[in-house]
Amino acid sequence: MALVHKLLNGTYILSKGLKPSVAACPFLSTRSADYCSSSLQKPVATPGKASTQRTSAGGLQGDQREVALDIPSPEEKPEVSFDKAIKDEIKEHFRRLKDEIVNHWIGPEGRPLQEIILEQARVVWQFRGKEDLDKWIVTSDKTIGGKSEVFLKMGKNNQSALLYGTLSSAAPQDGENSQSGYCAMISRIPRGAFERKKSYDWSQFNTLYLRVRGDGRPWMVNIREDTDIIQKNNQMYSYFMFTRGGPYWQEVKIPFSKFFFSNQGRIRDAQFQLLLDKISSIGFTLADKVDGPFFLEIDFIGVFADPAHTEEFAYENSPVLNPRLFK
Repeated sequence: MALVHKLLNGTYILSKGLKPSVAACPFLSTRSADYCSSSLQKPVATPGKASTQRTSAGGLQGDQREVALDIPSPEEKPEVSFDKAIKDEIKEHFRRLKDEIVNHWIGPEGRPLQEIILEQARVVWQFRGKEDLDKWIVTSDKTIGGKSEVFLKMGKNNQSALLYGTLSSAAPQDGENSQSGYCAMISRIPRGAFERKKSYDWSQFNTLYLRVRGDGRPWMVNIREDTDIIQKNNQMYSYFMFTRGGPYWQEVKIPFSKFFFSNQGRIRDAQFQLLLDKISSIGFTLADKVDGPFFLEIDFIGVFADPAHTEEFAYENSPVLNPRLFK
């Protein structure tokens, strides 16, 4: 009878003091009941905090309980705040606008005006990291269905940019384009705060200055003026750059007076002088109709004031072709 009384008393205590899942095991000890409870229920982790269970008063001799770690569930999705993203974007544009205003007060590009005036050479683009590659885009005749491929990556020791790929003059079988075979690398148009278009002012220089290393192929160097007129989107000024090939670097200097005017890829009879105070972008195009691999490694692209070059414009115009020049 005493044994039955103890068992009944223990069952009453368990049913009153423990959770319903533990009370379902009335004939187990307290330790076993706790184990039964922990095995039937999943531990719930409080977000941002690790939920721990207390040990017994002895501390060292207490029971080892499960600890819920702060691991996000795969079903939980991170909160996305569009309002915060928009505010951060606006703050970034205002910060850039502030930097532009401050730099304008100090001088062009944040440098003293006298330093700019006495400058004989300026590096406009150089390639020392991925952020320098992001200022350029590459394209090929794949946009019209061709088979040429072009890629751009950092060169050895991150000291140059390597433009490489495969040129294919096979025309696309679409019934519209009869010619193909070109690859190009074009600089992105500089943007200011709130995506305002900016331009380069090279009016105090007279020569394009490059340090390159190629495979002997001729490249077309194209310069575009800053304009918002739709009819002038296909207009550019071009000149040839001949690479020597071999392992040695070469310095290329092309006077701006040599660049000829073209529209939609055709050299125009009426030639116009390049306006150096409104330059939007520069590009390099390979279209020599020689199928196969190619590469062009570029160290830097800059401008140079050559005192020995006095020519202003290399091309003649007749009154018939360009009457505006003879009024």
